[in-house]
Order: sequence, then structure tokens, then C-alpha cells
Amino acid sequence: MRAVQVTRFGGPEVLVPAELPDPVPASGEVLIEVTHADTIFLETQLRSGWGLEYFPVEPPYVPGGGVAGTVTALGPEVPRSWLGRRVTALVNGGYASLATAPVTTVTPVPDDLDLLSAAALVHDGVTAAGLMELTAISADDRVLILGASGGMGTLLVQLARAAGASVVALARGVAKLDLVRRLGADTAIDPTNPDWPALARRALGPDGATVVLDGVGGELGAKALPLAADNARFSAHGAPTGGFAALDPRDADARGIKLFGIGDVRFSPADLLRLTAHAFAEAAAVRLEPVIGEVFLLEAAGEAHAAIEGRGLVGKVVLKT
Repeated sequence: MRAVQVTRFGGPEVLVPAELPDPVPASGEVLIEVTHADTIFLETQLRSGWGLEYFPVEPPYVPGGGVAGTVTALGPEVPRSWLGRRVTALVNGGYASLATAPVTTVTPVPDDLDLLSAAALVHDGVTAAGLMELTAISADDRVLILGASGGMGTLLVQLARAAGASVVALARGVAKLDLVRRLGADTAIDPTNPDWPALARRALGPDGATVVLDGVGGELGAKALPLAADNARFSAHGAPTGGFAALDPRDADARGIKLFGIGDVRFSPADLLRLTAHAFAEAAAVRLEPVIGEVFLLEAAGEAHAAIEGRGLVGKVVLKT
């Protein structure tokens, strides 16, 4: 099969196309002919050697976790009804033309949803839907979203707005600000403006945000904590700045703020299937729009990583096999 490997830790250039043996589905598994592979910022960080204490990998390895495609072969004990079905799955080594997965972890793709969109939702759709449940966002909430123009941020803007909440979104540059406004943000603010906390406070009102969704981390995430209202919910789940937001749990506890971290968005197998199916159903019904910035060929995975790290694109970067 065609694949891309991380040959050593380093920059995008360490992603090298390779020919590897075709995988064979074991008992209870299906073989997926991959049409699209999802990418997430974490994969660029792991490729560089960051975060190994959380996600241990050792080169050479095939990166990537989320794939979309068609089931072309079945292992023993798998019903024949799965053959030919369009599906997504979370796998080890998604940057490849073939992948195997236990049939119990595979999600069918609705007829009204294309595989490109499904691939764009396989990670971010699940996490966004899970965050909505975790933070229990409702029409009574004022929501501050950091990193609102990324793959997951664009979904969170839409989901929070659909729940009836007011949304203040942080995004860099005119194009990204325009995008998050189109997706439903009541206020869009550029965090490169040194006065952004004051602008956010004005938009959120004197009490601040009842929910903060921090997909950025670092100093930006830390500056968002004072913007949270007493008894707010604060999810610090992102670290594309190189680290999660350094939040003082004593300060949060004194104000009754409930803190969530990356561990809170690791879902059980049953929840993964349920949240994936929910995201697909919303997208198929055109109530949720996966924003795709660019599609790269599998062999150009290095270019895809460079584009992700360059932060010039809006929404998702997806690989096409």
C-alpha cells in the first residue's frame, strides 16, 4: 500500500512517501480503502518530537488517526453487510491508502454526506460535539472561543450558536474574522490586537464568559481565564502554541470555575461512535458545515503539515489518497 512515514523527528520534510505491505483484516476487522485522511495540529507537534509524554511514538511511523473510505474486505466473524459500505474509523497510521479497524469502531457515513466532509469531521466533529456535552452549553450562555477559525473552532462556533448561546470568537486576520462571523459568531476579535481582552470583555458583558473553549493554549489561553465569569466552565483542550494554558487551579476554584483539560475529551468507544454519528447526521442535514481549507495528495503530506503550521489556511487540511 501507499503510505507516508515520519522517518525521524523534525520539520515537514521528514514526511516521506513509502510502499508498505498491505494490511490484512484480522477476526472482527474490516479493510478500508482510504479515500481521505484527516489531519490535526497534534500530528505536526508529534512529528517534531513534542508531546511524547502524552502520545509516545518512535520513528519510523505512519502518522494520522482518522480515515474515510470504503470497506473492501472483511476479516472472519464480520457480517457481509459491511462489504462496500462507506465508513470512517480512527486507526493507527491513517496516512495510507489502506487501513484496518475493528468493525465495532467503524462508523457508517450517511448517503447525503461525502467522504471528504466525513474525514474532516472524524476527529474535530467528535471533539466539538463532546465539548458541547461536557460544558452543557445552552441559550443562557455567553461563550468565548479561542482558535475559532480552525477545523474544530469553526464547528464549535456553529454548535454554540445553534444551541442559542451568544458567541465571541477569536481569529487572526480579516478572512478568518469574516468566516467566523458568517458561521454565527456575534463578535469576532483578532487576538493580535493587544487590546483583545478588553474588547472581549466589552462583548461578553461585565460578568464575563460563562463558557470558555480554549483550543489554543499558551499565553492566549491564560489571558482568557480572567474573562470567565464566576462559576463558569473553562475547557483548556488545545496546545498548538506549544503548550496548554497555564491556569491557576486555586484561582479557578476560588471563583467556582470548573476546569476541563485534554483528558476530558478522551471518550469511550461507545461515546466515540455516538458522537461521530451525531456529527455526521448534523452535517448531512446541512446544519453543520465542516470548513475545509485545502486538500493535499497523500504524497504531499509534508506540504500539508507546512500549511497547517503556517496557519494561513482556514478550517481543516485533509489528505486525498
